[in-house]
Amino acid sequence: MEFVSPEGLRLDGRRPMEMRQIRAEIGAVSRADGSAVFEMGNTKVIAAVYGPREVQNRSQQINDQALVRCEYSMANFSTGDRMRKPKGDSPARCPMFLEASTTIPTILGREGDFKAINRDISGHSPDHGSMHIDAPNASFSGTRSACINAATLALADAGIPMRDLVTSCSAGYLNSTALLDLNYVEDSAGGPDVTVGILPKSDKVTLLQMDAKLPMDTFENVMQLAIEGCKAVATYIREVLLENTKQLEYRRGV
Repeated sequence: MEFVSPEGLRLDGRRPMEMRQIRAEIGAVSRADGSAVFEMGNTKVIAAVYGPREVQNRSQQINDQALVRCEYSMANFSTGDRMRKPKGDSPARCPMFLEASTTIPTILGREGDFKAINRDISGHSPDHGSMHIDAPNASFSGTRSACINAATLALADAGIPMRDLVTSCSAGYLNSTALLDLNYVEDSAGGPDVTVGILPKSDKVTLLQMDAKLPMDTFENVMQLAIEGCKAVATYIREVLLENTKQLEYRRGV
């Protein structure tokens, strides 16, 4: 299958280095402490933050540590395969769930705020602070990135101190061409794809996953393309946060 035409256009009309349209909205879940919707093309993610909260069991309280619980779920109607969710399926078994619980705590708190930030991937009800991420519609690699971007916005909306934003984007390699931000058809082709998460201010990589082998020079090009996508997402998220701040100031008459 030809994923890039002789004119240099992909199946959805984008250029190889062009991202899908992105859109974000803050405050989508009224009962959450912070929430956001993040869309990348047809991928739509809702992230909600609940907490921080005091622990219910005082024997579990540790003064210099915080517990972050991440929960991920995908709506059964969101993909082409209409399969029922297996009984007993736990979010802790989902690779994307594990990645979210690994990536998000790297940005929480300012330097020196906590000696440690623990992660709890048990999927049980929250005690300290919790995050629920719901991905209604997406490809797998696109969902992974959109979840991280949505979680960043939701944390900011909740007023959680963060060292930096964390943003994510994917890139793939099809028809001997590096492609930024794979759509569902491209992702389903089974070619190599690289998902990257970064801290934009420091250029530190918080997530790097590749599902196939690539020559080193090709891998570096694909990874760099994904990093450029992360930086573009970071610029957009800052614009959304700035606009949201202006609206809050206007409502308060500042």
